[in-house]
Amino acid sequence: MRWTMAVVALMGLGGPAGAHPHVFMETALEVIRDEAGRASALRVTWTYDPFFSLVLITERGLDPDADGVLTEAETAALQGFDMAWEPGFPGDTYAFAGERAVELSGPRDGVARYEGGQIISSHIRNLAEPVAGLLVVKNYDPTYYTEYTIREIVAEGCETEVIAPELSEAERELQAILAEIPADVDVEMGFPEVGELFAQEVRVTCGAL
Repeated sequence: MRWTMAVVALMGLGGPAGAHPHVFMETALEVIRDEAGRASALRVTWTYDPFFSLVLITERGLDPDADGVLTEAETAALQGFDMAWEPGFPGDTYAFAGERAVELSGPRDGVARYEGGQIISSHIRNLAEPVAGLLVVKNYDPTYYTEYTIREIVAEGCETEVIAPELSEAERELQAILAEIPADVDVEMGFPEVGELFAQEVRVTCGAL
């Protein structure tokens, strides 16, 4: 998992079953293209919500004077905090050539900073194969513990569109699933994988260079 002890701290604040999500992230996506104009990689930038940022900064013993500014050494200590992924972890980012899934590499060139009371972390993931034409990207946590909201798309020379989820329908489906879980089962320990229901869909169409 990506979150280490910060998740444990937040789980104690979750409230009643079904009170998801607990962590809120804003996402910026940049489409990196090859010499032929095909999408070849994604730069994913996450801005962590202020509360989670504070929990994580405190957990790691950074910014002890609480001035909201990290020293050079503290910034160095922050690097890679969310890059130690377990094998097979998809990084909450999914890519498709049209409707066909395209595998993404693990993260590289990760960099993080603390700014305005929020942690901002970015990394690059290579597409297993270049995508010409329509590239679809979704950023979501299957268990909906974390909510991702796409705030920016950078895809120079491409057409971009963000399709919002049907939130009312997603909420109805979530409540129906939760209603089937026995009352003596700890939902937080095995929350149903409904995150995709609440996910935005980014559609990027690039022409040849």
